[in-house]
Amino acid sequence: MRLFAFLLLLPSLAVAQDPEVDVELFLAVDVSRSMTGAELEIQRRGYAEALKSPQVLAAVQNGLLGRIAVTYVEWAGEHAQRVVVPWQMLATEEDAETIAGLITATQHSGMRRTSISGAIAYAVADFEDNGFTGLRRVIDVSGDGPNNQGAPVTEARDAALAQGITINGLPLMTVDLLSEFWGIPDLDVYYETCVIGGPGAFVVPVLEWDQFADAVKRKLILEISMTPAQVVPVQFAAPEAYDCLIGEKMREQNRTYFDIP
Repeated sequence: MRLFAFLLLLPSLAVAQDPEVDVELFLAVDVSRSMTGAELEIQRRGYAEALKSPQVLAAVQNGLLGRIAVTYVEWAGEHAQRVVVPWQMLATEEDAETIAGLITATQHSGMRRTSISGAIAYAVADFEDNGFTGLRRVIDVSGDGPNNQGAPVTEARDAALAQGITINGLPLMTVDLLSEFWGIPDLDVYYETCVIGGPGAFVVPVLEWDQFADAVKRKLILEISMTPAQVVPVQFAAPEAYDCLIGEKMREQNRTYFDIP
């Protein structure tokens, strides 16, 4: 009798299981105030166009399962994360169009501070109970400056790696008055040394805004297919002992400016 009751439960147990995907991809997009409104728009359109591209869709459909799960979250300070696209399946052209539409429909302004550690910690927690089971879990972090608020970025990175999560980076190394004041010239080295990690982790620097859309497309294809063979190398040689607290020290030195609302 008990066996019969258990067999009756099997269909409902199967339905309750989360759908399996090739990768759970958390897109963490920097919207700190060091970026202009025009740059925020370039980011949104770049991600939207990349996700709709035939090349990215082919990478998705050529996977073992032929589907991924993706979320798009804008971030700035330690507790400043804004979900633009909640977790959802990407398997078809229609899925890509839906996700791209949600991204480009967003017109929010930037937020204060730059907490890469806060974005990573938020992403790690967000993987739990997101409705999907991925063969891999990847955090894709874009940003135009070093961590300057919250826990040290290396602590957040190491906590994510301990959960089996890979972190990739898209350092935005474009030059303008804001980047010269708030940024660092070797941001790609900072990302490579202090931010990324895990199997196959890589960095794709963006040196000019007109490169952004292509860089995002290339990065997504590599993350989805997990074949980082043609990644753009970093622009600077990493020193033997890189200071991963450089952003926090810059904030302390320029506290008057950082405290401006």
